[in-house]
Amino acid sequence: MLVSTKGRYALKVMIDLAEHYGQGYISLQDIANRQEIYEKYLENIIRSLVSDNLIEGQRGKGGGYRLTKSPDEYNIGTILRLTEGSLSPVSCLTENGQCEKIENCNSIKIWQEADRIINEYFDSVKLTSML
Repeated sequence: MLVSTKGRYALKVMIDLAEHYGQGYISLQDIANRQEIYEKYLENIIRSLVSDNLIEGQRGKGGGYRLTKSPDEYNIGTILRLTEGSLSPVSCLTENGQCEKIENCNSIKIWQEADRIINEYFDSVKLTSML
């Protein structure tokens, strides 16, 4: 499993918004400056987070983005699966990668267990623990 830049930056955005939770809408420019990420690159990540209802946005003066829930209601697994698609250590365990040889695979149990451990771990880590 390799977490992409998009996944890492999505976590940074969510942590930044959690740090400023309750302070209203936070501008994209402020997030980009604090996290040292190009604003244009963040726009795509923000779009994904908004479309999955993890954050909400408001346009205009005083606009920006904020969490839709309390920071302790988010887990890292949800954020990473949104940006990465899957946290599986091998492609044959992803939705698109079902292998036709899975019944005869000597190593599938190892990969299934690794997949379970990875998902359980990231699902157990709350956004608040990253603050």
